[in-house]
Parts: sequence; C-alpha cells; structure tokens
Amino acid sequence: MTSLTDMIKRLARTAGFEVRRFAVQRSQDAQLARLLTHLGVDLVLDVGANEGQYVRTLRTIGFRGRVVSFEPLSSAHARLEAAARRDRRWTVAPRMALGAAEGEVRLNISGNSLSSSILEMLPEHERAAPGSAVVGNEMAPLHRLDRVARDYLEDAHAVLLKIDTQGYEDRVIDGAAGILDRVAAIQAELSFVPLYAGQPMFGDVRSQLGGIGFELYAIFPGHVHEETGRTLQVDGFFGRCGPVGF
Repeated sequence: MTSLTDMIKRLARTAGFEVRRFAVQRSQDAQLARLLTHLGVDLVLDVGANEGQYVRTLRTIGFRGRVVSFEPLSSAHARLEAAARRDRRWTVAPRMALGAAEGEVRLNISGNSLSSSILEMLPEHERAAPGSAVVGNEMAPLHRLDRVARDYLEDAHAVLLKIDTQGYEDRVIDGAAGILDRVAAIQAELSFVPLYAGQPMFGDVRSQLGGIGFELYAIFPGHVHEETGRTLQVDGFFGRCGPVGF
C-alpha cells in the first residue's frame, strides 16, 4: 500500500522537486547547519558571493551570525548590496577580487554571471552549462584576504571561510594565510574535471588544505553535467584538524 509520504514524493518529482526530511543524514542543508553549530561558527567570510545566494541559504537554515561578502563583478556586487540592506548582520565589502597578490585583475564575465572567473573558461564548461560562455570583460581591484579581512574579524571566535571563485580557490587560500589562525572551517568549490585554464583539481586543493591543518569533513553535491549526469564540481567542507569532537 502506498503511504502518504510516498504519494507526496511522487507528486513533487512529477513537478520537478525533491522532498526530503530535514535531517543530517538526508539533507545537505541540515548537515551544513549541524556543522556550523558544532564548530560554533559566528562569522562567515563569503568569498565569491555573486548576488548573495549562499547567504540566503545560511539564513534559511537558521544561521544568525555575521556574514561579510566579497564579490568582484560589478553587476553582481550591486545586487549583492541591495540584498544585504535587509539584513543588519550582513556586510558587503567594497568590490574586489581576492587572490594571493595585490593589484588589479581582469574578469571574464559569463553569460550566467555565476560562472564568471579570473581564469579562462574551457570548452568543457560551456558544453556542460549552456549559456555560461564569456560575454565580456572588466577590471577589478585584487587583494589578499589577510590584508582586507582583519577589520571584519572583530571579536569573532570561529570563522567559516567560504570560497566559490570558479577555479581560483587555491590562490584565495594562499592570500588568507595571515588570518587562518582565526578560521575554524573552509568550504570551497572543488572540481573533478578541468573547467577553467590553470585551475586546481579536487585532490590539489584537498592536499593544499591538509598541508595547513584542515581535513575534509563533508562533501556537498555541486555542478552536474545535464546530459551525462557526471559530477563536475562539489563543495568540500574542511574543518581544522584537532580535538573538535568528531
């Protein structure tokens, strides 16, 4: 006999939705919420914020701590500032890209905004995500996170550094070296397939973070090739090595 739960799930799938229990074993949002609570995170540095999608997820799962968002793309930065005006604990930093050096950098603007990157987009990315092709360029200031973030740390006890910079994650990590002692966890987008020229792969970033004292705690689903079903990217959540109760 079909249960009411099964009927609801089947109807939801017919409409293109998936219904799951909001539980750690079944929901990545529930798992993220548990990780943030367990680690006592009270500040999120949101690098590669785009228009604020990650912050909306944080608020939906119950995170009420401070967030500081960084975004280099001018159009996305304007929308980000507009979104943050409704949240007094959400600060948007001046428009800038983050990396391992100081200066200026050229951004490749994607047709879907989300795929914009400092790095050159490879054909595999365009094939996997129609509408992501580069449509223009613009310049942005480039800074190290450990140079610009100190004023935002204030009295934070446990910081989550979230990085979604389309292949530039390793350089953001290098540029954060001076504040990593304040960072409890790092969530970074990681690729299994080269999508941008010169980007590190999943194993490269995992080794980089392992070398500075962070171990993999969780993997969240990411970008999937719509035609083949192959996983191209995931988000890796890394916690600082040590006695944290795991």
